[in-house]
Amino acid sequence: MARQRYVVAYDIRDELRLRRVANVAKDYGHRLQYSVFVCDLSDTELLWLKHDLGAVMNQGEDSVVIIDLGPAMTRGQDCFEFIGPRQYDLPQSGPVIW
Repeated sequence: MARQRYVVAYDIRDELRLRRVANVAKDYGHRLQYSVFVCDLSDTELLWLKHDLGAVMNQGEDSVVIIDLGPAMTRGQDCFEFIGPRQYDLPQSGPVIW
């Protein structure tokens, strides 16, 4: 099953919702920075991620962006460049859904 690599980032206005959104994102991917996750997902998993995020966020106040980087093991791996002393480990393959 081919997986696409996505960057998921969010801006949540309430602490309780922030924790809930972070927990959803953590269930689907790897934390890259505080509110930024890398997720390797199938089409079905992407739909579930959107559903689960929509259920815990306030869509009138909060913001989530999902960026499609392409196939997880090609473009999705090559398009990251880090500047600074911290180099992040990117997932190598597969889902993280618990």
